[in-house]
Amino acid sequence: MKRIFTVALTLLFAGSVFPFSGCAWGGRVKADVTVEGVVVGGLTYAEAERAVREKIAGGLAPLTVCAPSGNVTFAYPEISFTDDVSALVRRAKRGDRLAARIRRNWAEAERRLEEICAQNARQAVNAELTFSAKGFEYSAGENGVRCDYNALLSDTARALREGGETVMLRCGEYAPEITEESLRARTQALSEFTTYYDGDNRPRSHNIALAAERVSGTVLEPNAEFSFNAAVGKRTAENGFEEATVIQDGEFAKGIGGGVCQTSTTLFNAALRAGMKITESRNHSLAISYVPYSLDAMVSEYSDLKFVNPYAFPVYILARAEGDGVKFEFFGMPDGLRYETESRILLRVKPPEAKIVEGEKNAVLRAEKEGIASESYLLVYNGDGKLLSRTLIRRDSYAAVQGIYQVAPSEEEPPAGEEDGDYGISPHGEGEFELFG
Repeated sequence: MKRIFTVALTLLFAGSVFPFSGCAWGGRVKADVTVEGVVVGGLTYAEAERAVREKIAGGLAPLTVCAPSGNVTFAYPEISFTDDVSALVRRAKRGDRLAARIRRNWAEAERRLEEICAQNARQAVNAELTFSAKGFEYSAGENGVRCDYNALLSDTARALREGGETVMLRCGEYAPEITEESLRARTQALSEFTTYYDGDNRPRSHNIALAAERVSGTVLEPNAEFSFNAAVGKRTAENGFEEATVIQDGEFAKGIGGGVCQTSTTLFNAALRAGMKITESRNHSLAISYVPYSLDAMVSEYSDLKFVNPYAFPVYILARAEGDGVKFEFFGMPDGLRYETESRILLRVKPPEAKIVEGEKNAVLRAEKEGIASESYLLVYNGDGKLLSRTLIRRDSYAAVQGIYQVAPSEEEPPAGEEDGDYGISPHGEGEFELFG
């Protein structure tokens, strides 16, 4: 005889749920009747029900939930049943061989299945980014695991209804919101710029390196403004800076922090090429040699280099000063554009007639420099190399410098064209003379 299974996920009493009538509880089952293979003929109705239900309970199929963390089996009495045994024994005729209609029930199904899902689910772990003056470090994230609770509940109901004995917990991995790949995409190289100096000039090299170190490791959040003076601090001996040649009031002089302007100038050019919005910059009073005209950035107690991050993502700044060069690098999410600079000379002014002084030997005390009027532009290109815009950055003027030549008494003419390396004067291209600032 065919057994029919049905299910209900609510707690029901293990008695008959089917209507019956016309028989007293104290009556007996007709002779030679079996229900579920149990001989109940001649037994009282109560005895027959108890005997049949003991048989059903002993053979009631368990249900196993297969899950990644391990299989879990649920059996009687947690999985209970209801039946129509009461009606069968009362209506049975002599010699009947009957099969009960059995419904497996699991009153705690929702709670227990939720527990299984919780045991197998796992929250995703976001990848992390650490940035310092040493550069980037990435920690890989970890995928999470989701469990399909609704599918498990539906599959369980079907298994109980149709006599199934196993159900499978459906799980799937999902990526974290922040992956290492996404972090690396947000920290690509945007720009770099390097300038060079005399590495043997130890005080100046020290100041350049110290200022670069103070800036390196900066994270500039969206719409945040960077201030060079705030990052580097005052150029004082107490703040670690040394005395070196500086430009002061249009003259070369000794001062604490000489060389720091080369650091700010290098940063300025790297910032322009990274697409930063320059909010404050100023030229030197005299032309310098390590960048084209109008692309320098003089800093002092009263003058700062400032720029804003215009992007919707953070920008990271690294710096390195070693040997005879200082380099700045910007990192972030590329916007698909390329930024370049252009310098133009508008006017050249001859220096005043050189001054001749007597001394023990021939020497250039100060090299002459022509005055310069110049302007610089920011050029923006798209990914195909098409020029999209050309915007004025700054228009400047650099003062002419009167040369001072020392001649020995026996010399009638000044040593025109000679230069004293002790003063750091090194022509480096047309009109570019000075290594200081």
